[in-house]
This record gives sequence, C-alpha cells and structure tokens, in this order.
Amino acid sequence: MRPADLHDCEFRLLNDWQRDFPLTSRPFARLGDALGLAEDEVIARLRDLAARGVVSRVGAVFRPHTLGWSTLAAVAVDEARVASVATAISAYPEVNHNYEREHRYNLWFVLAAPSRARVDAVLGEIGALAGCAALDLPMLEDFHIDLGFDLANGSRPRVHLDGAGAAASAQRLRAGLETDDHALAAALDDGLALVPRPYAALAARLGWREETVIARLERLLALGVLRRFGVVVRHRELGYTANAMVVWDIPDQRVGEVGRRLAGEPAVTLCYRRPRRDPDWRYNLFSMVHGRDRTAVLAEVARLRAGLSGEFDLADLACAPLFSLRRFKQCGTRHAPSAGARPLERAA
Repeated sequence: MRPADLHDCEFRLLNDWQRDFPLTSRPFARLGDALGLAEDEVIARLRDLAARGVVSRVGAVFRPHTLGWSTLAAVAVDEARVASVATAISAYPEVNHNYEREHRYNLWFVLAAPSRARVDAVLGEIGALAGCAALDLPMLEDFHIDLGFDLANGSRPRVHLDGAGAAASAQRLRAGLETDDHALAAALDDGLALVPRPYAALAARLGWREETVIARLERLLALGVLRRFGVVVRHRELGYTANAMVVWDIPDQRVGEVGRRLAGEPAVTLCYRRPRRDPDWRYNLFSMVHGRDRTAVLAEVARLRAGLSGEFDLADLACAPLFSLRRFKQCGTRHAPSAGARPLERAA
C-alpha cells in the first residue's frame, strides 16, 4: 500500500526517480514533462518533501569501498548510556548511519573514511568511549545492487546479481578513478541543489563546465562506481517504521549461493556477506527487511525461511531479526575531507 499522505505526483516523483535521474541541463523540467508539472512546481514539491524529512537528498549512491573504506560496526552499551554514547558516535562526520537495535550489541553504525587507517582510528576511539571493543564487520560480498525502494510494496526491484566479491570488484574500480572523481563525490555529499540548472551550480562550485559534470557522472554510472543517481528517500517518514537487520548463520561454503537467492527476494532490500567475529558474533549473512509494522516484518522473515528451506534448509539455521529502536543519525556518506578527529570525552 502506498503512503496515504502523498499526492499522486509526489508518489511518482519519489518512486519513479530514485534511479535514472536525468543527466541533462534542466533535469527538473524533464521530470515535470513526465509528471505533467511545471519545472518550478517540481522543484517546490521536492523542497517541501525535503523539509518534511521524506527526501534525504537528490544525488548519488556510491558503491562501497570504491572511494575509500567503509564498515558496519557495533558496540554493546549499558542501557543508561545508550543515548549519550550514540550522540558521541553521531558527532563523527565519518558516521552516516547510527541506530539502536534489539541485541546485546545495541548500537549499530556505518563508518566511511578515505582510508582503512582512518576507519580503524575512529573505531578505536568509539570503542574507548563505549567501554568495549567495536565489532568491525566490513562487507566481503555484495549480493544486492541498490536500485532504490518500491514505495508501493515496501520492497525493491528485482535485479540481476553477479555475486562478485566486494573487495575484488571495488579494487578494480578504484584503479580507474581519477582525482576529479573524488572531487565530484565530495561536492555531491549534500546532493544536488534544488534549482533549475543543478549541474551548472555544481560545476560552478568545482570550477568546471556543466557538460563536464554531466559527462563525469555518466562515466561513473557506466563504471558501476555510482550505484544509482536520483531521489534518496527516508523509509520511516514514509510509514515503513519497522526496520529489521536480519542476520543469518550460514555454512561458509554455502553463503554465496544462499546470499544470491535471498537477495533475489523483493522483500530483501539489502543483502551482504560480512565476517564472523567468534566468539562474540556468529552471523555471516546480513539482510534488511522493512515493513509498516513489526508483525509484517516477522511474517516476511518466516516466509523467507519457509520458502527457501526446501533448497537451502534455512528453517534449521540460526537467524535473528534485529529491529531498530531509535534512529540517531541517517545521512549520505561524506566524501569531503574532514578536519580529523576531535577529542571526545568518555560519554557519561
């Protein structure tokens, strides 16, 4: 069921343009032609949706590990300190997502930086302020290609998955990147300006020509460095408030085939292989399932286990849905150079 508080044109604007956003001089005019709206009305509606928190930005979603290093991490914190530690974690510009989840490891965050050394340094600082070593769970294999989120069904489009190892493919892509690619990524951190000629505005900031910006974006999309380019929505503000990171303990020799099959399910919005961290963390396959309520998500997880069990015996394997309780931070990855670590006192 589509979100009830969206006008038809707003729904189409959010649902249809999460990918394949026009790389033309006046992209909002192109959207207006498709929606039967004037260019200025498209811009006004996007500004309103951004002000309501529904739209995070209009811009780029880059493939992990191509422009730096990233990891998913978690710490276990006493309940009384969760909010203060989460605030300290969110203060790092390298952290782009930060959630409290139902588990002994209760604070989960995504950390991205130009180098693995910087990621390790931030993880060390966060572990010190949390009072425990952080779980470091970098992506090993990506089974899902991020093409957006179907707002009508709470799922994402089916896509062809090649199951290529994340580290190896990212390394190949990094080899083809240029200094200007990094400059463009940093300039896109906050998304496109909501003005009639956003690529010209971006070019002016970089000291480039408008056609140079458009051509470089086309190149990054063709290379696969850009996963998608378009409207980035926030699920919670659209009514998908039940957010479960479903983790699986799959035999290592079968995790690839199970991951590819699981990622082919429309309800699974993300699917990755990450390392075990014995004895503290047994799970090696991560997936995301969103829904309008907890009951719907649990029913979908049960369906996945039963539906795939005949071939992969998932019903007999350990699986845990880690529902989010609080969202402390959600934004795009920052590619602009930061000023470095700020001294942080141990959170109260």
